[in-house]
Amino acid sequence: MSLRTLVTSAYDGPVQGEDSSALEAYEAFAPAYDAFTSRNDYEFWLSAAMPVLEGHGLTERGRLLDVGCGSGNSFLPMLRRGWAVTGCDLSPAMIELARGKVGEEVELFVCDMRELPALGEFELVWAIDDAVNYLLGDGDLERAVARMAANLAPAGRLVFDTNTLATYRTGFSARETSDRGGRTVVWNGITPENVEPGSICAASIEGEGIDAHVHRQRHYPETAVRAALESAGLRCLEAIGYDDEMNLYRPADEARAAKVLYVAAPADA
Repeated sequence: MSLRTLVTSAYDGPVQGEDSSALEAYEAFAPAYDAFTSRNDYEFWLSAAMPVLEGHGLTERGRLLDVGCGSGNSFLPMLRRGWAVTGCDLSPAMIELARGKVGEEVELFVCDMRELPALGEFELVWAIDDAVNYLLGDGDLERAVARMAANLAPAGRLVFDTNTLATYRTGFSARETSDRGGRTVVWNGITPENVEPGSICAASIEGEGIDAHVHRQRHYPETAVRAALESAGLRCLEAIGYDDEMNLYRPADEARAAKVLYVAAPADA
């Protein structure tokens, strides 16, 4: 199948029933994922995020459930901080990358976040790096949030981020060729610049050692996220915007921020 055919079918095809979209994308992306994301600095991210979370009652250390953990880079700084980590991801290939970094130190398993089982009580459950934006179907966000909420300790905190309209109207509508971790990578955004809130957005990736594939995401307005949290018995403690330099926007400003970070707690906490 040509890249053009991939792009057309991914963007114009039906939204419902395409549960394999994210799985297929990350199975194809896994061999080059760490190279592509080599610029990501999770210590830098945590330097801004942790004070926010601690200000909302997060404990100094405890148990972390990383949902959509990818290749494990997101939880490595938490291991260094003394947290006990459990991680899951939809992609078996991504889980194998993570396992290669931590061995048996972290419990890792393959799981769709919408079907996440009750594993125990975690002081922190998070799904970062816009993992929830891959939930395309109606009701998918509500299902995933409910399953994550079921794993919270009574005083636990749920944290996840979403891509903003600014991200979809710029990065997901632009074409860029760059060197990532020693690999030439072509990012081809195929989303209209005037995309509306709640729309399905898409970008294709190809390059050295990467099979051409498409990432499809759904934009979630703050109203929709807050409704999903409430339906899961959670209260939103804060929705805070941030950009690539970790400048924080209170309240979240989708025209300026790249992502919105949500912090939630059990409603009765």
